[in-house]
Amino acid sequence: MVPPGQPSAGPICAPPEIETLALDDLVPDPEWRRPALLDRDLLVLVTDGHGGLELDFAAQPCRPGTLLRARTGQVLRCSVSELNATVVRWAPEALRGFDVDPAAVPAWRQLAGADEDVFSAEISQLAVDCERQRGVARAAGLLRHQLAVLLLRVSLLPDAATSVPRAETVTFQRLCLEVERGYRHTRRVEDYAANLDCSVRTLTRACLAVTGRSAKQVVDDRVALQARRLLAATDEPVAAIGRRLGFSEPTNFGRFFAREVGMSPGAFRAAREQPLPGRPTDGPADAPAHRPPAARVVRPRPPADVADEPAPGMMA
Repeated sequence: MVPPGQPSAGPICAPPEIETLALDDLVPDPEWRRPALLDRDLLVLVTDGHGGLELDFAAQPCRPGTLLRARTGQVLRCSVSELNATVVRWAPEALRGFDVDPAAVPAWRQLAGADEDVFSAEISQLAVDCERQRGVARAAGLLRHQLAVLLLRVSLLPDAATSVPRAETVTFQRLCLEVERGYRHTRRVEDYAANLDCSVRTLTRACLAVTGRSAKQVVDDRVALQARRLLAATDEPVAAIGRRLGFSEPTNFGRFFAREVGMSPGAFRAAREQPLPGRPTDGPADAPAHRPPAARVVRPRPPADVADEPAPGMMA
């Protein structure tokens, strides 16, 4: 969860597979000079302030009510310290046995009105229970159920309508799953088409409908993203990163990276500690109707009476 070579911040709740903490507790470096490579899934609710977060190098605008979903393997970085936010962090085993599809949870939502009240109350209650039940084995089930309900509630929020045909959306999702399994071994669209028992043309049509990019570009984008993650968040040698991504020669990796990113791997790594822009715009450059950027965070403190009675809006 934290950059290699730096001590991790201690958890503030039990069981260890579910935690609540503040955004600035994710890394020991208060200036976030490099992104944090996440080893657990996160849900971040901004409660106060405005600022910028960078998730997989894409700016995400944040203000009160912003709900950000980050996945294991992504990189997260903050900019200016103008946010208060609560972070829920969990390991995959926390959702074992629950009918929850983490992929159905949108990456960014801007909550308002009753939705913001409900999610604020549920996350506050989860934070209180994490603190109160620290070390209590019987509380594991309570926290797991609370997390499952929270994620189900997010996945059921109304989303922006899309004009992409469902068949092409399903094909694109199947390709993404296959690419996730195989991008370290092949970048050939023909291989993915064979594994999915369809044609290259079908995959390209689906990718163009959903992203505006060809299937080959989608595959190469995934490889380039992983390269950027490892270059920015780790000290692994460039040649070793290239080998991990299926390049037999460092020069081939360097040419691929320069073509996809616009600079050499070394130049990209050298720029990783440059500060992020101070204040974001109203919306991220590559986001759908909802997404955010953020900053450091101060741990939110529940009101004094929260410890004695359920938070408003909680269901029994």
